Formats: sequence, C-alpha cells, structure tokens
Amino acid sequence: MAHNHQTETPWSASLLRRDLNARAQYLAIAGNLLHEQTTGSEPSIIFGHEKLAEQDRHGNFHPASYAAICANPAWSHRLTKVHTAHRRVRARADWQWMELDCANSSDALLMNLFCHPLVFSDGHINTAVANLLGVPSNALPNFGIHPGVPLKKPRSRNRKKTTRSIAQPDTASLFNEAVIPETPQPDESNLKDRTEIDLQLDSLFVEAKLTESNFQAAGPRLIERYRDLETIFDVERLPSKIITPAATHPATEDFSDLEEPPSNPTAPSPIAKSSRTIIQGYQLIRNVLAAFASDASFCVLCDARRHDLIETWYAILSAVHYHSFAWRLKLLTWQELAAVLPEDLQSFLETKYGIIPA
Repeated sequence: MAHNHQTETPWSASLLRRDLNARAQYLAIAGNLLHEQTTGSEPSIIFGHEKLAEQDRHGNFHPASYAAICANPAWSHRLTKVHTAHRRVRARADWQWMELDCANSSDALLMNLFCHPLVFSDGHINTAVANLLGVPSNALPNFGIHPGVPLKKPRSRNRKKTTRSIAQPDTASLFNEAVIPETPQPDESNLKDRTEIDLQLDSLFVEAKLTESNFQAAGPRLIERYRDLETIFDVERLPSKIITPAATHPATEDFSDLEEPPSNPTAPSPIAKSSRTIIQGYQLIRNVLAAFASDASFCVLCDARRHDLIETWYAILSAVHYHSFAWRLKLLTWQELAAVLPEDLQSFLETKYGIIPA
C-alpha cells in the first residue's frame, strides 16, 4: 500500500483530541444531542443513547451504523463496557458512561465504518473495502476478539516477595500492562496471553488507533514471555528506551529543636537510582505474535496525521526477521480507507473526525 503520511502535517495525540472534542461539542449543540463533558485538563465529549419516537439515536455514531449495531447482539455487546471516568462523576452524570460513548474512541470509529449497511450487509463487505484490505467479500466483522498469544512457560507461583521493592516497581504495574494470571496450567503448551484484537475480518487482524498516546511500553521480562518472540523478531532491533530516574537526596537532619547546624556542613550525596530499559510498541508486538500464532495477517489502522504512531509501527516492522511472514503486516490510514467508502460515510468522517479521503 502506498502511503502519503509524509505530506500530512503531523499532529500530536493531544492536538487531535482537542480538535475531535471541539467538533463533537459543535455537533452536540447544533443537533441537540444528549452529551456530557468529562473533567480534567483535556475534557472529552461523551454522547448518550436517546430513545426517540422514530428510532434510537446516539451522537457518537452514524445513524445507519448505530441501527445496525443495535440489531446485532454481538456488536451491541461492545457498547456495554463502562467508561473509566464514570465512577468519578457518577454523582452528576445523567447516565452511565460507556467507553464507546467518547468522541475520541477509536473503537467507535471502527464500528461506525464497518457496521454501516453500505459497508457490510447480507453477510458481505463492500467490494472496494474488501479489495483494499485484502480480505474476501464474505468476511464477517468480529470486534474485540481474544485469539491468544502463546507463552513460553507459566509464571512461578512461588516467586519470592523480595524480587519487588518500593524503589523498583514491577514493569507491569508501571505501564498498566496485563499480567498473566498465576494459575496452574494442566498443559504448559496451552498457556496464552489473551490480548484483544479490535477487529477480525476473516484472516486479517486489525488494530485501530485514533488519539491514543502510544502503543504502550513494557520491560524486557514482560516481552520475553512470548513463545514466538525470537522466531518473528530480531529482539535487539526492537525500539527501546533507557529510563534513568532523577537522583534523590537523603533526608537531611533537622537541627531546629536540637542545636545550630555545623558551620560547614557536608552536602549529602544524591542517592542514585538504577536505570531500566523499556521496549516500545508492546501492544504491536503482542498483536503481531497473535497474528502469527493464528496464521493470520495484521493491519494497523490509524490517522495519517499521527506520524508518531506510524513511525513506531515501522520501527516494530523493521525488527521482523521472519521474512515469509513480514508481507502479512500492513499499515492503512483512516484517510486511505475513507477514499473507498460511500459518500455518506465520507461526509460523516470529514465532519466529525476531520478525516478527508487521501
């Protein structure tokens, strides 16, 4: 696929979030749509479901897409995941916020497109869309699947507590990564990390991104758990960063209630903290390994304005040394996808997301 992202003006995640929320607020007010706004330095617009006389309405979805989602139990189940911010504002919110209610949700954008009846209906995907993605026209959109990524061996349940300290938190908690449950497994070869794939179309896995800051990061120990890591990747070439925390000073003695401090006190030496290495693109690594284990292809779907995400993907791709699998790894932008969508959806994307066909 040819990509013209280099001609686009790069946007940060924060800038894109602000733009999408400004668009959402304008649409909410102009259309008298049920909505709320989160708190914080970068508030988000949250849309709500409305029951009207003629049909259900939701400001975060194209009307035709929303009708199709509500009519499909597997799709509508995706609407039930509670938004993490709702617990903090439940006292003033008029309804329970869901993840896909947020104007910045990449999952909502994904469903807006692939659930639209002019893109998928009667068991078939629009021919132009299917050809662009390289999938058969009878591919069924499955959202939020968990194919599983094979692990090398189970984590020990008897790991000593001394391996974790206050000064050195474990990498998983530091980056909010999922930790494989330490439960007995009857067959070690079946132990898997149940990573989530945003969309499956036949043998294609799709990871959708919009305003997310990055593809997550993790320590080497978390990465090294995966069975096929060395088979697919040249591990030394994976994008990494060394983090060295600022040195801290030891507590100084308090002379206020004792005596005057010495005339020439010796300045305490800073306490150095050990540096640590993190691997960037952890989410992409898992997704690529999930596709390999399932004999599938993998596509990153993101905004052409997000050069940072695109560069991270290419950094991960450059570390793939399993050449007969590398051709299954792709990048597609929302702008490129928009070019083969019906005009109705193109107009929706331009108005709500600022996505113009490439």
